[in-house]
Amino acid sequence: MQILKQNILSTSALFALLFVTMTAALFLVFVYVPTEATMGIVQRIFYFHVPLAWVAFIAFGIVFLGSILYLRSSNRKWDRLAHSSAEIGMVFTTLVLITGPIWAKPVWGVWWTWDARLTTTFLLWFVYLGYLLVSSFASDESQGARYSAVIGIIGFLDVPIVALAIVLWSTQHPEPVMSESGGLTGSMLLTLMVSLAAFTLLFAYLLIHRVSLATAADEVRRLRQFADERDYDG
Repeated sequence: MQILKQNILSTSALFALLFVTMTAALFLVFVYVPTEATMGIVQRIFYFHVPLAWVAFIAFGIVFLGSILYLRSSNRKWDRLAHSSAEIGMVFTTLVLITGPIWAKPVWGVWWTWDARLTTTFLLWFVYLGYLLVSSFASDESQGARYSAVIGIIGFLDVPIVALAIVLWSTQHPEPVMSESGGLTGSMLLTLMVSLAAFTLLFAYLLIHRVSLATAADEVRRLRQFADERDYDG
């Protein structure tokens, strides 16, 4: 009971910090930061698009680590962590693929182009879709967890490729925003940093709750199996 109370308090504190940070980020994006001179108001989607991609990378990094630990130990907690993070990463990657074309249409004149970064991000989305499908539809749970762990490890190789795509190939994406030629002023950089912090906290909050749900679901299955075995013995 004491542990439960501590978990509730820590989650509540995280939510409070998330609320304050996300409110500050929204204020900075829609009120404080100046409108970009070339692209106009549509450029403000940048403060959502980049943090969404950042969180997707974090999520798939946790899938990578969780998958390695699961294959080494066969401990279900690591599979729950990896699977939960993959689900959230898929949501954020989907939002990246939605916000990108919304930004691209008025700037590039097209909704989609097979730009290197867009293509590798789309590939990343499909890899982790495969991860979730293998995990969900495997006839044997432990076997499905092992197969999906392998996919989670191999699939992570695409993350640095996505991140470095604008360096490795000639793409329509701009220079890295943190570079000298990135063009971010002080207020824009501040807004981006706060948005990154807000979305990172959002990911942490969602991950904690998703892992808790997965743990509870495993416990319910265990109790049902135990009850079924008792009924069979009886």
